[in-house]
Amino acid sequence: MRHRVKGKHLGRNIKTRHQLALALAIALVKHERIQTTLAKAQFIRDDVEKLVTLAKHGLAGNDGQAVHARRIAASRLNNDRELVAKLFNTLAPRYANRPGGYTRMYKLGPRKGDAAEMVLLEFVDRSTEEAADTAKK
Repeated sequence: MRHRVKGKHLGRNIKTRHQLALALAIALVKHERIQTTLAKAQFIRDDVEKLVTLAKHGLAGNDGQAVHARRIAASRLNNDRELVAKLFNTLAPRYANRPGGYTRMYKLGPRKGDAAEMVLLEFVDRSTEEAADTAKK
């Protein structure tokens, strides 16, 4: 029975699962869209949306609350200053008036090698020049 068993294990132990979540979150914030499996996208989606909400609260609060929010975000993004700056300076103002639902998933079909369901996980409301920038990279 699976009573009260919560979350996805993804066939990994806890250390590698945390490292996978960190790598996926960093990639999504950095590139604003990633292609991954459906299970991994569902696994990381909530964490990234909570980071954007945290950044929004850091914008609206006083200086002490903003510093606290930046430190929490930095600890969850491996203390990468560029990513924290992008989160607070680009993503949080973009979604300031949006109550939630900052990401979307497009199903791409099965992967050729093992038939795993592939998805494109991206932030909504990306501008066209940002989309063109990430497409070049």
